[in-house]
Amino acid sequence: MKSVFKLATLAIAIMMASTIGAQTTNPRDLDNYRQPDQRGINVFEPQKDTLTTFDNLHVRIGGSFALQYQALNNENSGAVALQEIGSNFNLATANLDLDVALFDGVNMHLRTYLSSRHHHEPYVKGGYFQVDKLDFISKGFMEDLMKKVTIKIGHMENNYGDAHFRRSDNAQAIYNPFIGNLIMDSFTTEVGAEVYYNTGNGFFGMLGFTNGKLNQSVEESNGTSGGAALLAKVGYDKQISEDLRFRLTGSLYNTGYAQNVYLYSADRAGARYYSVMQDASATSDNFRAGRFDPSYGNQITAVMINPFVKYGGLEFFGTVELTSGRRLATETERRNTEQYAGEVIYRFGPQEKVFVGTRYNMVNSELASGDDVSINRFQLGAGWFMTKNVLMKAEYVNQQYNDFAAGDILEDGQFDGVMLEAVISF
Repeated sequence: MKSVFKLATLAIAIMMASTIGAQTTNPRDLDNYRQPDQRGINVFEPQKDTLTTFDNLHVRIGGSFALQYQALNNENSGAVALQEIGSNFNLATANLDLDVALFDGVNMHLRTYLSSRHHHEPYVKGGYFQVDKLDFISKGFMEDLMKKVTIKIGHMENNYGDAHFRRSDNAQAIYNPFIGNLIMDSFTTEVGAEVYYNTGNGFFGMLGFTNGKLNQSVEESNGTSGGAALLAKVGYDKQISEDLRFRLTGSLYNTGYAQNVYLYSADRAGARYYSVMQDASATSDNFRAGRFDPSYGNQITAVMINPFVKYGGLEFFGTVELTSGRRLATETERRNTEQYAGEVIYRFGPQEKVFVGTRYNMVNSELASGDDVSINRFQLGAGWFMTKNVLMKAEYVNQQYNDFAAGDILEDGQFDGVMLEAVISF
């Protein structure tokens, strides 16, 4: 039955694409939109532009596909037997994107995971309603203000930090110069709203609120059906000269109370390093293998600072993340976790179609048990854009687990090896 559903979904998508393609001469162009191909590299928040190409209701159907060949080894102290892993292909993943120009200055985005590591069947990741003009109220309504303001509302990927703009989102891996995401992968989809203000001279700010929930429900816990999360970001992003671009942002994610904090465990698509550091006796796949979640529970304060510098083909992107939190039922004091990452990429050749790069990522955390642990990862990667829509990547990765308690599956843990990835995005 699932196979029939997938085939039906694909057939409908193809028919819609054919119909829409016949109605528009350039189905790729939308206003204030991040291109899903090589042109979207190093794009963060959508560029605020009041110029319009809107003519009529406009639907853009896009998608992404990714496939990896994995050759990794893992080991630990031997106190807990690890799942043996060999070299072979992982499950191919696929996304379906719908982007709709509903009105002049009003767009909608929806992403569906057609196939992912955790769910083999299609399911919706999330979507949002983006407003850059209020002309749907009346022509020119609050025009001067809306030249600098963007509003996003939805059950959507929340804009905490800049690292999520460079991560692999299931099959959409064309923005990521590496194959794996950060060890502490800050990514969540919650119901909320974000308001952006762009001064036009490089400075911008964002303020947002969500209901702090990944899994939406009206059921109560501790006398409430939920909580709230505050999002904030301030930054400066400027193309200083033809060769030099500089960007620096600071972000905040804070919950006074949430039924469960999912900031580091919300990616239901799954991690890229399959079956590493997994108990041999486990009856199900640890689909977030290779990542770390400090498991704060109900309260969290997280701050992320991201510098980005690009000079010619050479770029640096950094992450400094400082967090604290606790589980109200079992912890009286907040615990701290820190994450640091730095990556250097060099892009060269015509249209910078080839790149090489390296990343070092480190996490230090106090666990609920009181143990202080650390995780270190080194990545060395390279890539080639065969076309602006097709990317081939290779990566060597080495990740080490330090100071985990005796008898823990991660005691003296390590995995390393090589991965290859092919990505198509359009």
